[in-house]
Amino acid sequence: MPTTIALIAHDRKKDDIVTFTRAHAPILSRYKLIATGTTGQRIQQGTGLQVERMLSGPMGGDAQIAAQVATGNVIAVIFLIDPLYAQPHEPDIQALLRICEVHNIPLATNLATAEAIVAMLRQTRVGYLIFNPVSGRGNAQQELELIQKLLEPQIRLNIHLTTPEIGAQQLAKDAIAQGAELVLASGGDGTVSAVADALIGTGIPLGVIPRGTANAFAVALGIPTPIKAACETILAETTRVVDAARCNEFPTILLVGIGFEAEMVERANREVKNRFGALAYIFAGIQQLNEQQLFTTQIEIEGVINEFQAGAVTIANAAPPTSVLAQGIGQVIADDGLLDVTIATSSTRLQAVNAMLNLFGSALIKTEPNHPDIIHLRTKRLKVITDPPQKVVVDGEIIGTTPVEIECIPSGLTVFTAPRVEEIDVSQEILAL
Repeated sequence: MPTTIALIAHDRKKDDIVTFTRAHAPILSRYKLIATGTTGQRIQQGTGLQVERMLSGPMGGDAQIAAQVATGNVIAVIFLIDPLYAQPHEPDIQALLRICEVHNIPLATNLATAEAIVAMLRQTRVGYLIFNPVSGRGNAQQELELIQKLLEPQIRLNIHLTTPEIGAQQLAKDAIAQGAELVLASGGDGTVSAVADALIGTGIPLGVIPRGTANAFAVALGIPTPIKAACETILAETTRVVDAARCNEFPTILLVGIGFEAEMVERANREVKNRFGALAYIFAGIQQLNEQQLFTTQIEIEGVINEFQAGAVTIANAAPPTSVLAQGIGQVIADDGLLDVTIATSSTRLQAVNAMLNLFGSALIKTEPNHPDIIHLRTKRLKVITDPPQKVVVDGEIIGTTPVEIECIPSGLTVFTAPRVEEIDVSQEILAL
């Protein structure tokens, strides 16, 4: 669905169109604006709005705009005409009028009809969809077309694809700069985390359309993972304010894994995930259990240092039950203003397996595990130092090695979610898994 508005004005109406666009700048800033040369220059100078300038009217700028209408790139045209004193060199509305009539595009020729177009735009949401074409194992083009089909009757989508040169975080920042009302992220947890980083503290809602391998953030917040259901969740407009975090300045919406989890994620590379999907993490975890060594861990909280022998340290902001090593209290609460720290101190493979099974069972019934090898802490911020240095994974991406400092950002992110259900039937959860 197009998100471009075309602006033209005869010479004696240029002051009027500048005044009009200045008055409605908050609405118009959501859209891409194009204009004939001089009109576009006057609007930019008078309002600060970004305008793509065509040729001047006498040089064919109106014909360029007509071509944009004919190719389906324009949602509306505002052409303030001078019915009494138009000069011979000024654009003639007849050709543009015919093109707008053929393609059923609204065309305003005076301030009253221009106001009607703005009133229409005010009732329509504009969503910036940031789409990672390499996420998941499906057909990216078909998935994008499905998303458009599901959302565009109610949301005008401004679609941006991530590339090796321009990532999801930069695209989200650009969307915010353009006055985004809502930003949608379609990809894996890495894509969602990068978009969320730009949105933290803005109050702009984040819509998640999961297409990754694990989709842990969606599962943790109860966002459906099928594309159709995820889009319906966005259209329902139910939002939830949750915490976010930062680890060494990296955005964190899920968890930080030190030791076992980081090594497991590194083993489950893109090739393995493409082949086995979510099972790649299970296979990698089994392999890592045979090799994981204990390391000395110092946890500093509010100036107090505690030392442990650990095989894994997990600091969670949000996590689904399947993120076993995060379940030190049986569940991770995403909106309590605290980080959940789980330390696994198992010294043998058998003890590690028993501890993980205990954590998994606790996650299913949402109770704190009772196991001597599991330590749980809750805090707003902490520092972790290990000897030797250990790899660190943040939201599924390896960021380096310890030491790390992690801080919670309470109520940092607004997310479209399904309505919360306080009591969940455990048997249904088990069946879902």
